[in-house]
Amino acid sequence: MPFFRKKNYSTVKVRKREIPDGLWLKCPSCNEIIFKQELEKNCKVCPKCEFHFQMNREERRSMLMDDGTFEEWDANLFSVDTLEFTGVGSYTSKLEENVKKTGYRDAIMCGTGHMHGRAVALGIMDFNFLGASMGAVVGEKVTALIERATERRLPVIISCASGGARMYEGLYSLMQMAKTSGALARHGDAGLPYISLLTHPTMAGVMASYATLGDLIVAEPAALIGFAGPRVIKETTQQDLPEGFQRSEFLLKHGLIDRVIHRKQLKDELVLLLDYMGARPAASGE
Repeated sequence: MPFFRKKNYSTVKVRKREIPDGLWLKCPSCNEIIFKQELEKNCKVCPKCEFHFQMNREERRSMLMDDGTFEEWDANLFSVDTLEFTGVGSYTSKLEENVKKTGYRDAIMCGTGHMHGRAVALGIMDFNFLGASMGAVVGEKVTALIERATERRLPVIISCASGGARMYEGLYSLMQMAKTSGALARHGDAGLPYISLLTHPTMAGVMASYATLGDLIVAEPAALIGFAGPRVIKETTQQDLPEGFQRSEFLLKHGLIDRVIHRKQLKDELVLLLDYMGARPAASGE
C-alpha cells in the first residue's frame, strides 16, 4: 500500500444568487445606485443629490391627494387617428402601445379631491404616455376640468409635464392651446384661482398655453421648461447658452415662475398658496 496517495478533490458547486431585475436604479444626475423601494419612499427623489425622478399619474395623485378622496373625470375618453396619419409609424399602433404600457387611455388624469381637507380640481399629465403630448383628448379633458371647476367654484391645479403638441393630430392639437386658454380666462373672470405646477419636462405647446397661465406658477427643482429645446436654440442662434438655461432655478431668477418647491414640501406649500389666494375678493359684478 503506497504511503502517498493522490487525494480526490470534489468540485463544489456554488449556487449563484440571482438578483431580480428592477430592484435598483441609477441616478442620472449623480450616478448613485439606489434601491427602488427606498426611492419610492423618498417621493422618487435621489437621497444623495436630490434629483427629482419623473412620477407617473398614480404616484403624483397619491402624493397630492388625501387618501380616498379623488374622483376621476372623463377616464373613458381616448384618442383616434382622425387625420389617418401616414408619417413614420402608425398613430393607431402607437396609441395601442401606450395604452398597454400605462394602463390608461391618454396622457392626463383629471378629477376632484381634497388636499388637507380642501376641495380642488386636479389635472396630472403623465410623460409615460406618448411624452404627455397634447392632442384633442388632453385638450378636452383639461378644458372640461376647468369648466367644471368654474361651475363648482373650485380652485384648479394642473401638474404639467409634456413634450408639446401631438404631431399626429396636426391642427387639431394646436387648437387645444386656444381652447384651454379660453377656459382659464373664464375661470379667472369668476375670481377663482389656478396654480400651474411645472415638472420635468414641460415644453412647447403646453408651455405656450395653460402651463404658463397660472395665477401662480410653481415648479419642481431642475425641471426643464421652455418652448424649443436648448439644442435647437443653440443651433439656431449659434450662441452658447447660459449655465442652467431653461431650468426651474434659472427661470425663477429671471421672473418666469414664482416659486421652486421641493417635492416633499409640495402638498403643504400648494395648500398654503391656495389659502392665500382664497382670500382674494370675488370679481366685480359676480
